[in-house]
Amino acid sequence: MTDKNIIAIIQARMDSSRLPGKVLKDIAGRPMLGWVVERASRAQSVAQVVVATTMAASDQALADYCSQAGYAHTRGDVYDVLNRYYEAAREFGAGIIVRLTADCPLIDPGLIDKTVRGFLDAHPPADFAANRLPPPWGRTYPIGLDVEVCSFRALEEAWQKAEHPHQREHVMPYLYENEGHFNIVLVDHERDYGDLRWTVDTRADLELIREVVARFEGRDDFSWGEVVALFEREPALKRINAGVHHKHVRDVDTRLE
Repeated sequence: MTDKNIIAIIQARMDSSRLPGKVLKDIAGRPMLGWVVERASRAQSVAQVVVATTMAASDQALADYCSQAGYAHTRGDVYDVLNRYYEAAREFGAGIIVRLTADCPLIDPGLIDKTVRGFLDAHPPADFAANRLPPPWGRTYPIGLDVEVCSFRALEEAWQKAEHPHQREHVMPYLYENEGHFNIVLVDHERDYGDLRWTVDTRADLELIREVVARFEGRDDFSWGEVVALFEREPALKRINAGVHHKHVRDVDTRLE
């Protein structure tokens, strides 16, 4: 499945508004970014995983970590994340781009593969595929397992034409907001787990992820299905970050405007 040079690009920066430095926060002895890279690297459909951080001085620590860990990485625009993705895709010769974020340490390689298959198997050929879309479309996978896939051609068109701040910051909205122009594939799950929150934006989120990882006693290869089963056994886990508000796709960093 890697003949089209499918590159997973993980956006990462230290200057998070709600939990600064979160992507290097420790989770069971490994920085959060390491969890994302290592788990994403197990996806059979992905030829390479690249971390796309920024040229900001605050992100030197991220670049240093990637160098020390042997992770491919690039540095680009701080707030125009679409431009950062486009430049990274060009640098690494991506034919198909998988967009991931560094605050999703439970990202599942099998789910990455499933979303890529949805993209590759589409007829007519897909321009964009995702396992969730913002309202009004809805989601069936937990927040924190988000996978988006697009062709380089579609990414380049978005890079050229996207004008709204949320389209530049969140990379892919130009594609699914123009669904009449692009062929969009939504990869849903049979059961709805969209109320579960496994991303890290706050200290409560980080506490939850640390509790989840601790339950697996050193394993880092557990599947998202195993985490669902854990939540069914221990429903109290869900209450740890129940009060956290998830950002809407149109929420943007005001520094971008």
